[in-house]
Amino acid sequence: MSYHIEPWQRAVAAWLLACCVLVFATVVVGGITRLTHSGLSIVEWQPIVGVLPPRDDAQWEEAFAKYRQTPEFRLANPGMKLEGFKAIFWWEYSHRLLGRLVGIVFFVPFVFFLARGMLPKPLAWKLAGIFALGALQGALGWYMVRSGLVDDPRVSSVRLAAHLGLAFVIYAAMLWIAMDLLIPAVVRVFRGPRAWAVLVALLVFAMVLSGALVAGIRAGHAYNTFPLMGGHLIPADILAMDPWWKNFVYNVASVQFAHRALAAVVALAVMALWWRVDTDRNLDERTRRWSHALLVATGLQIAAGIATLLMRVPLPLAAAHQAGSVIVFTCALGLLHALSGRGRLQA
Repeated sequence: MSYHIEPWQRAVAAWLLACCVLVFATVVVGGITRLTHSGLSIVEWQPIVGVLPPRDDAQWEEAFAKYRQTPEFRLANPGMKLEGFKAIFWWEYSHRLLGRLVGIVFFVPFVFFLARGMLPKPLAWKLAGIFALGALQGALGWYMVRSGLVDDPRVSSVRLAAHLGLAFVIYAAMLWIAMDLLIPAVVRVFRGPRAWAVLVALLVFAMVLSGALVAGIRAGHAYNTFPLMGGHLIPADILAMDPWWKNFVYNVASVQFAHRALAAVVALAVMALWWRVDTDRNLDERTRRWSHALLVATGLQIAAGIATLLMRVPLPLAAAHQAGSVIVFTCALGLLHALSGRGRLQA
């Protein structure tokens, strides 16, 4: 079926996809910031003034002096010198700068499109909602950092999961709207295994949150064997904490086991969905391509996760694993979108 896309639709979609690329970069750099233990190097939240880094020796010494007052310096890095501080500072600064860049790249074109009357009212409200989520994300990021500036020099794993989860929500909203603009609902299929696709997307999102909990308590540095954990399929201390629910947030064994179990469930669900799509001859090639991409991306992501665990979380591989989570999520959303039309695709 042929269809026409207006120039404004292409322009808005391209803008949103560019924002998605920036969010992807922000997530990856955020992962590296966490892996290098750099997230607590900047101890203030200055949305405007903080755009500029220290520019001379005096400003560097001032920033380092503030860091030396933190529990992380006193308990984890008491011997750190200025050069070591600069190394962790630049990762956190880059992460915050990318966050600000996402906001600018989103806001300025939004105002331009709005002023030119290029945005239908329902779409304008959706985009305004995404911008509000972006503002909330900045505040949530600082709320997360604050949790590590107290007695325990480690950010709250729950706040970390919320911060990462909101980034994925913002990414999903922009990607979905961009796909809506480029591929109208009338040319997409609405039958087929759509319920399975919804389930897979939700499972992938849950696995992302689970991975954040793993990272937050550094559970990847324990039980570095696969498939057994401490010689057992189910670790012996999986329910060592009381009440029981704390185990799945703070217990290294339980958090890592939950992440492994979710990965297995995601793998099975993706394979089942791929088989459903591949055997349904009424589905179009776009849907099949997304299905194939999701299957391959999931396999590579699980392999990267296992390798990261076995090799005790090396930085390049762990960063690739973080990037892979966004790619798998993208494929899951792409497949769901292909199955979310208003009419049956006609030849």
